[in-house]
Amino acid sequence: MKNKIIVGFAALLLVMSCKNDEKILTSLADYNASMETQGYHFGDKIELPKEVTDNVESIVISFGEKESTSLMVDPKYFTLGDNAVTFNIKTKSGETLYQDATINVYSKSPETAINYEIVAEYPHDPKNFVQGFQIDGNTIYESEGQYGSSRLITYKLGETIPIKETKQPDDVFSEGSTIAGNKIYQLTWENKKGFVYDKNTLSLLSEFPYPDMMIKGWGLTYDGKHLIASDGSKNLYFLDVNNPSKMIKYISVAGNTSVYDQLNELEYYNGFIYANVWHKPIILKINPSNGEVVGKFDFTKIADPFTKADSENVLNGIAFKGDNMLVTGKNWPTIYEVAIK
Repeated sequence: MKNKIIVGFAALLLVMSCKNDEKILTSLADYNASMETQGYHFGDKIELPKEVTDNVESIVISFGEKESTSLMVDPKYFTLGDNAVTFNIKTKSGETLYQDATINVYSKSPETAINYEIVAEYPHDPKNFVQGFQIDGNTIYESEGQYGSSRLITYKLGETIPIKETKQPDDVFSEGSTIAGNKIYQLTWENKKGFVYDKNTLSLLSEFPYPDMMIKGWGLTYDGKHLIASDGSKNLYFLDVNNPSKMIKYISVAGNTSVYDQLNELEYYNGFIYANVWHKPIILKINPSNGEVVGKFDFTKIADPFTKADSENVLNGIAFKGDNMLVTGKNWPTIYEVAIK
């Protein structure tokens, strides 16, 4: 009889423990879901509900290879944007519980709406599927995409006939490009490699494989020290210009209420990175030190006529002509020069 009582009591404790564990996980899930839209800022504390904190002995947040026992949103562990984490919970009853969550971290200040005025228009070949776009002096350097027709060309601003041209193999879909010294670097979409050309002749000098963390090739620019690449995610990768296969660091991009991914054509100018977002008529102004979006251009009025005709005719060209910005897009017949107000 005594053994039956002990077994029954143990079973009751087990049921109570299971219910308590379920209560902890449900409460944590509800809290995390409620915070996904609101998000956090660096320095904030993750204020877990009492149903969790009153019943646990310890909480470890796992970021894959990194772990933190602090509930502070520390840039040592978190990046701007969405952070996929796992809560590892040790309860007071000795159980270990796991729950995956997404913790969004946003910048503290809202993005500034940047105004502009169109001051000039130039012709652009509407057959050009623009992937990379730069200007040096009065010469445009442009990378064109699509399998079977990818190429790197140069032409004079105000004209459309190429001065020089280098075609890529049919199995290459060219992407972003940038000028660094006397060389041009060009990415490919899915080939996991980039090309290096002589700037003056467009002759191919070498190829390089991407760092492992880069999924694909999208946009590319140069800050005077590093190549900066995008791969369609929220991340921007800083690469060694002398060895682009080597990643120096990366930053993640977010604004005050939004995570920005699908970062496409890039341009570095006067201390900031400018990036258009694929399939959106906007250009972001990004702080390269931390990925914070500090400003945003809305080019809806310029882009609408092209994207309404074909949804793939998106804004995808950024260059600076002095302090003015040049913008164009895939298969656009026009390059616009805008003065920033």
